[in-house]
Amino acid sequence: MNQSTPDTQERSVSSKDIPKGATVLVVEDNVSNFVLIARMLGYMGIHCEWKTSGYEVVEYADTLPRLDLILLDIRLPYEDGYSALKKIKVSQTLRDTPVIAVTAEASVKQMNKARKANFDGFIGKPLDPDRFPGQIRRIIAGEPVWEFE
Repeated sequence: MNQSTPDTQERSVSSKDIPKGATVLVVEDNVSNFVLIARMLGYMGIHCEWKTSGYEVVEYADTLPRLDLILLDIRLPYEDGYSALKKIKVSQTLRDTPVIAVTAEASVKQMNKARKANFDGFIGKPLDPDRFPGQIRRIIAGEPVWEFE
């Protein structure tokens, strides 16, 4: 259920659209998934930070000098992505930061649940290394990304 093809995604937003010093907070409890995301972001010239749980994500994010995007896994230990999102959306400093649900529970039902919870987008796992850079570029450029395949 893609909204556009990978070719369209890559042409619509280029690497020059990524601000210098862009930072993404990845909230992911699986080390392998984090390493994959961190490598892809690093290849794009994006700095990333990592938390393994939604617990205290707002407090941690507030310590960062810059934050352009939060990639938030839904299924996390201690505090899930939905609970963390509620705290992020009421934070004075973070409420305008885009928060994207990233989950292995990728389905229309989960995507709709994420929309209702006020996530700013949805990317299903497994992440596609060919499409992920375009998805991130589009999100940082302010375009919506709601994809689960």
